[in-house]
Amino acid sequence: THHAQVLALYTSQEAQDLAVRYGLDLGVGAHSWQAWALWQLGTPTQALRHSQAARTLAHEGSHAMSLAFALIWATVLHQFRREVSAVHELAMDAITLATEQGFTQRWAHATVLHGWALARQGQGEVGRAAIRQGLTASLATGSRLLQPYGLGLLAETYETGSHPDEGLAVLAEAQAVMAVTGVQWYAAELSRLKGALLLRQAVPDAAQAEACLQQALALARQQQAPSWELRAAMSLSR
Repeated sequence: THHAQVLALYTSQEAQDLAVRYGLDLGVGAHSWQAWALWQLGTPTQALRHSQAARTLAHEGSHAMSLAFALIWATVLHQFRREVSAVHELAMDAITLATEQGFTQRWAHATVLHGWALARQGQGEVGRAAIRQGLTASLATGSRLLQPYGLGLLAETYETGSHPDEGLAVLAEAQAVMAVTGVQWYAAELSRLKGALLLRQAVPDAAQAEACLQQALALARQQQAPSWELRAAMSLSR
């Protein structure tokens, strides 16, 4: 609702002035965050439309920080949608721009997402190294808000491999960071991943895995996030 109000009030000239002052075109920000929210609310097509609008505005405004922001959040959306090629391409665009402009935090986030894409393309070790590099760089800026998400992506790379215990250790770290920051939007997916990894162990713990998946389902319902709920339900049904 708040993002819709921002977009209703948005004018490009005022936005350019505010972008210079505060570092972000508000229309780009509202479209990007709206896409993030709408995907979780179960409307991926609407989410994609807002993500594309964010990038269009950012290109029109020729404001480098806003463009980097739009690219990062577009990459996140495509990661939600499991569109690996799009994640790879957008992350590389963001890395290039962030490197040129010296945007350390944006470079860190893009590197994490690029690492996830590499791992999904069969380059597990290279991808994990990139994710860790990005997480370390992000922490060095003093920001921890996206750490649970990034750690979740790292844990996911172990889901289909032969080292589920390493993935579970990463999830424990993500849970610890989440407890400190209070950022809970990725909580359901972290619980789902834990359940999936428990089933990958040499001796699967089916009872604990089911408990984690039930918790993921409950968290998603509590947050009214149908997309996380559907993902948890699919894992539970399997």
